[in-house]
Amino acid sequence: MENAPAASGYRRRWGDRRDGRRLRTLAPYDTVSPYIMVGRNDSQNLITDSFECTAADRYVRHKRTEGYEGFGILHLIIAAYVRLVSQCPRVNRFIAGQKVFAAHDITVNIAIKREMNINETTTVIKIRFAPEDTATDVYRKFTEVLQQTIKTANTNFDNTAKIVNTIPGLLKKFAVWFLKTLDYFGKLPHAIIKVSPFHGSMFITSMASLGIPPIHHHLYNFGTVPVFIAFGTKRPVKVLDSDGALKEKKYIDYTVVTDERICDGFYFASCLKRLRRYLANPSMLDTPPETVVRDCT
Repeated sequence: MENAPAASGYRRRWGDRRDGRRLRTLAPYDTVSPYIMVGRNDSQNLITDSFECTAADRYVRHKRTEGYEGFGILHLIIAAYVRLVSQCPRVNRFIAGQKVFAAHDITVNIAIKREMNINETTTVIKIRFAPEDTATDVYRKFTEVLQQTIKTANTNFDNTAKIVNTIPGLLKKFAVWFLKTLDYFGKLPHAIIKVSPFHGSMFITSMASLGIPPIHHHLYNFGTVPVFIAFGTKRPVKVLDSDGALKEKKYIDYTVVTDERICDGFYFASCLKRLRRYLANPSMLDTPPETVVRDCT
């Protein structure tokens, strides 16, 4: 049933949310597990992996010669993830109100600093992608949102945080509880969902610019984000080639934290293998996918 229509021609039904549609044909285990593992912290799985980045570095250099200034590993990983979702839609599910939903779009959240210094505050940008997007589409959408953010003194997220911050302590705690309650029942205003860093398909962070290995970042119990990816700086590794000669290659480590309630371990493993394939063959991301797989109903 995974090819059942989801996006085109779909009409919102009772129980759906503004950011996702409720899945009603799941196996009993999938519908019961959110009641057993209530929060994302209860349900998160952590894995560390790495990829040899010769092909990725070559691809990045090629993109820059084509005029895509600043194209980097971050764009490549996001593009690979967007392509992954187009073929493996279950990773774009989320749990809300103990129900399983399929997200309407692919929303990637990224925490950034306008300037790389310890006194600069962090803000969050959200970029929405389509399953058909290529690496070039990802670069353009990312760059557009990033440039708008750099030019703006305060983003919508910053302004929302400031409003919440003006509420006195005890009332602030009540306000956050009230927002969580609205979100639980799918009644959180869409304006808040649009700016919230806790709602989306995936959160990604780069440790490479800091020169450190990737961390295993926890998932947030508030919101909907089911996947958190972090990747670190390149590291040299001595390997033997086919002739037995010792050569130095570079690897990038990355960590993935997932909400195990959205799909099973076999499916996650298949997704990880597919992600590796895209990172090893980045040119696959230059053309749209032949087909887009839709999640079940």
